[in-house]
Amino acid sequence: MNLMNALAIILVLLLAGFIVVRILVARKKEEVEEDVEQDDKTYTLEMMTAFVKRRLDEITKINLYDIGLSEEELKRRKNKKYELKKALKGCTYGDVNDKKYVKELIYDLLSKEYGTDETNISKAIPFDIPSLLTAQDKFDILIYVYKQQFGYEALTEFIKKYNLAALKYVSGETKPSYVITAEEIDDIYEKENIVLSFHDKLNVVVQRIYQSYKGYSSIDEVRDMNIDGVSGGVSGLPESFLSQVAQTDGDYLDQILENKVPRACDSIWIFFQGKSIRLAFLSFGTESELKRVCQNIYKYNNPGQLSDSNGYKINEMKDGSRVVVVRPSFSETWAFFVRKFDVKRATLEQIITAEGKDKAIELLKFLVKGARIISLTGEQGCGKTTMLMAMIENIYETMNIRVQEVAFELHLRKIYPTRNILSFRETETVSGQEGLDVQKKTDGSVNIIGEVATDPVAAWMIQAAQVASKFTLFTHHAKTFPNLVTALRNSMLRTGVFKDEKTAEEQVIQVLNFDIHLVKDFRGRRYIERITECVPIENKNEYTFDHRNEKTLEGKLDKFMDNATRYFSKITDRETYKYINIMEYIDDTYVITNKISDINLMEMRNNMDDSDIEAFDQFVEENWGVRVKDGYAGVVPIETKSKTTTKTVTKTNKKTTTKKSTTRKKAE
Repeated sequence: MNLMNALAIILVLLLAGFIVVRILVARKKEEVEEDVEQDDKTYTLEMMTAFVKRRLDEITKINLYDIGLSEEELKRRKNKKYELKKALKGCTYGDVNDKKYVKELIYDLLSKEYGTDETNISKAIPFDIPSLLTAQDKFDILIYVYKQQFGYEALTEFIKKYNLAALKYVSGETKPSYVITAEEIDDIYEKENIVLSFHDKLNVVVQRIYQSYKGYSSIDEVRDMNIDGVSGGVSGLPESFLSQVAQTDGDYLDQILENKVPRACDSIWIFFQGKSIRLAFLSFGTESELKRVCQNIYKYNNPGQLSDSNGYKINEMKDGSRVVVVRPSFSETWAFFVRKFDVKRATLEQIITAEGKDKAIELLKFLVKGARIISLTGEQGCGKTTMLMAMIENIYETMNIRVQEVAFELHLRKIYPTRNILSFRETETVSGQEGLDVQKKTDGSVNIIGEVATDPVAAWMIQAAQVASKFTLFTHHAKTFPNLVTALRNSMLRTGVFKDEKTAEEQVIQVLNFDIHLVKDFRGRRYIERITECVPIENKNEYTFDHRNEKTLEGKLDKFMDNATRYFSKITDRETYKYINIMEYIDDTYVITNKISDINLMEMRNNMDDSDIEAFDQFVEENWGVRVKDGYAGVVPIETKSKTTTKTVTKTNKKTTTKKSTTRKKAE
């Protein structure tokens, strides 16, 4: 009996021990799983970002006087704290040096304090499993790798290598468009076969954290590249539209939520070599992220608050980019437009590349050296500002340059730091008209107006070109030369400078010498379509006194009616100018066509130095077969034949017609 009891006790104890062991093992397993789960959460991008924000906040707000530092250490820590505060502020303005400093600090925090290593970094971005990488992950890695080799030309080289700027059909669309899709990024990433070190992986993670914290979200690295510009919020469905859809069409709303229909926050476009290309694989993710970017991207130099009552802001960024931001209710969505101007590429030789470029470049240089008043016209994005920057190189060093702009875009002092150049811009308290008035008192020789966009500026430009400067360069959005004259004339009338249309038009054409019209075609090619000279038509007195010789009243009345007819024709349909194309773009070639008028030839020579006069005379002889006489507003034909043939080339619907006219000329 005792033996049975002992066995029962032993069995109970063994069973209890087994149960305890099972409980302990299960609890240990739960703890391990909890640790693994917690470890996975610790190294996500969200947790890392929260840590970086908290640590940088602690570093910038710590009271250094409370921690008992020596005087030397206190001074060093204060300088470091001030430098960090300055960098955190400057990086939001587009300063790449401040951005680099902040990223290096984030790198140190993650590697030295947070414990990020080769094992756990893949929990933030699955570098080792390409199938789990999103299109944005792959793009970030590709740009990082290309940037190591090409610097800020990385995106340009990337697009060129894989011909991503070509027209293509996208599934679901019936017409071709400029777009880069997620499928293309996936294919390219597979082809590149990239192998990253831990240092590379951590740099990619740091960039992702930085752009969501202090940067410009998904466009942060794209904005820094040497491209023409970047914009966001300009396509896709507005947020306000989604609430309307939810009430009417549930199926359509499901498609939107599944990202089958792009929203406004999915809208990212770049302006690349004259083409607007949609980056379909990138997105801001949420409307609030797009709003955050819009609220931060324009803040350089405190331009004022973007509010519902003031729905737009035009400003520049620290690197010289022009930025325009709009918001509801002025626009249907939050949107921004960053326009970049590459000052290193602003030379005529780099801009003008088509056949016949040598003569085109020579002509442009002579027009500037000859102190001609020149307008640059064309649509948005056709290269007017870049062409203007390039032409300024040929203004003589002795001339002082004064610039008036809506927002600083030309940045001429970056290109020509030794020149006497001062730029002005409109502000909330100083209008463009007032700025131009100030220019009169700043000993300027050349007035450059970034854009004649308002009536007061157009009217003042005409007045200044007449009396306030040696010559003027300006840009305008006119499509044809008559449109340009009409627009400037109407501005003069609307501002009340003149009351009569003919008088206002005469003032415009007396000032305007040449128009350079630029074109951007649907392929994104940008070129000079024509260079046009404005030639005023002299108003000659054609009235006669023949009625005195008539004996009869009927004869006298006939002669009077002749004079009356001349008078009314002058008042009504009298032409005040004619315009002649000096150069045209025909069949992909720049062709010098009609001769510059005698008066402009002589005035150009009078404004050039001796070496340029000699080169200009040779240019005129080679292209128009005439020699300019010194001190005389006329030309001498090189061949003194009784008959000479002149050739006029006109362009109509891209067809070239040649008209020959035979005139008799006396040999000088």
